[in-house]
Amino acid sequence: MPGRTRVKICGITTVEALDAAANAGADAVGFVFVPGSPRHIEPEKAWPLVNICAPMVTTVGLYQNLSVDGFSDIFERCPTDLTQLHGTEPVKTVQACGPQLIKSVKFNEATIDEELKRWEEVDEVDAILVDGSAGGEGVSFDWSLLKAAIERTGVRKPIVLAGGLTPENVGEAIGAVRPWAVDVSSGVERERGVKDAGLIEAFCRAVREADAG
Repeated sequence: MPGRTRVKICGITTVEALDAAANAGADAVGFVFVPGSPRHIEPEKAWPLVNICAPMVTTVGLYQNLSVDGFSDIFERCPTDLTQLHGTEPVKTVQACGPQLIKSVKFNEATIDEELKRWEEVDEVDAILVDGSAGGEGVSFDWSLLKAAIERTGVRKPIVLAGGLTPENVGEAIGAVRPWAVDVSSGVERERGVKDAGLIEAFCRAVREADAG
């Protein structure tokens, strides 16, 4: 069990949101390079934000179902500390885009064991993110089922919990799963795609309170 639950605020598009995440104590911030997402940001607009990110805050670029060439093109224009692949990318693509990589999977009780085992065996994957949807949709799931899957499979890689997390329920989620990190996007927005500094602060505070017991 990790001594402290890390926090990632995903879908950063403005200086204000970036500052709010850093000031609230977030460990990482995510930039969504997925066209069609309400949080999509072009690499050229993300790069200035990456450059002014506070010290000790990890930057994460989020991609979905791109070819290796497509990924490389964006990464060259806006390199980040970590890469998050949030689609159904095949193993070979994931390996080519690593290391320093977070692989996302959509929670399904019927397939979660297989997914955890698959990505546990890929060296380029540093952490496995489990979401309730394809990403950014605020869909939760039964956290106890994920905890049981982690115990069954014996997965040792860090687990990042996402999907429908809010300041109100993140403490319960941490208690149920004891993940390495939690990832929030829509749960800290005042409207779709627009981050709220107060909600970001409340979310980070709720995580610290959960860790304190």
